[in-house]
Amino acid sequence: MKKLIAAGALLTGLSVSSAAFAADCSTDVKKDDLSDEQVQSLYDCIKTELREGYASKGGELTAEYSSWKAASTLPAAPGVHSKRFLFTFVNDIGFDEYVKYSDERGPMPVGSIIAKESFNVSKKGKVKKGPLFFMTKAAAGGEADKYGNWVYAAFSTKGKVMKIKQSFCHDCHKAFEDQDALGYPVEDYRVSGN
Repeated sequence: MKKLIAAGALLTGLSVSSAAFAADCSTDVKKDDLSDEQVQSLYDCIKTELREGYASKGGELTAEYSSWKAASTLPAAPGVHSKRFLFTFVNDIGFDEYVKYSDERGPMPVGSIIAKESFNVSKKGKVKKGPLFFMTKAAAGGEADKYGNWVYAAFSTKGKVMKIKQSFCHDCHKAFEDQDALGYPVEDYRVSGN
């Protein structure tokens, strides 16, 4: 298990003024009532600071994931991952398969990596940056076999490796077993694979 966790670690109305761009990303609209444009504005307000924080510890993946292709057009509506908004990126190895969004596709290619930025909006309308989540498809025959050959990892908003249990992540992801344990962005916001 320690090797598996180590492998994950190696995978290593809005009120926003220009003067307070990253300092006051907030809204007076309830989270569930935010329009797509409002969600995008909140995300744009924190995006630079969020990505700098993830990359601050020098992790290769935390620095490069944002150059991968986005699998959604904007952060997806709150759901799993503690009801955070999620913005999904997929590396070149997995992107074409991922955006098929199919339960008939079969397993993702070994080496596929999915990254999910996250943020939340508090009851008081304050935007809160969340962890960066990774799923990496591993070859069969290793410790990840019991997790559908996925290795899960998470990084804090300060770029630190978070201690997570592989079983904790996979216990939710196995609900999507017919799609290789992948939960997809909300259908209206999915990027097309053509």
